[in-house]
Amino acid sequence: MVESKQFSKYEVARILGARSLQIAMNAPLLIKIEKEDLEKIKFDALKIAEIEFNSNILPISIKKPLPQKKEGKLKRPKEVKLSDKKVKKLEEEEEKEITAEGEIMELAKPEDEAEETETSKEA
Repeated sequence: MVESKQFSKYEVARILGARSLQIAMNAPLLIKIEKEDLEKIKFDALKIAEIEFNSNILPISIKKPLPQKKEGKLKRPKEVKLSDKKVKKLEEEEEKEITAEGEIMELAKPEDEAEETETSKEA
């Protein structure tokens, strides 16, 4: 197949396919090929497109988007420093919230657990 360092194999396939379609639709050839040579390749549009591609005369171009570079330094997020008093206050507030949620959910008591194990043994 066609070796090209500037195009990927997918781009080459797209270029050859597009040009061979044009040739199949009776577009004029961009390179002069003798009738004997055309008979050898059996008037194959893909082979003609490949010959044109290898001779670098195809007016088909590929636009490759390149990644954009970002300029500037990366910044670390600022850490909020809390004093020991504030840390203790926050911890106490969290503990109060946990105990309030525990009261709503009714924490399990050891007596309740003992009753459940006795009823499961009987069943």
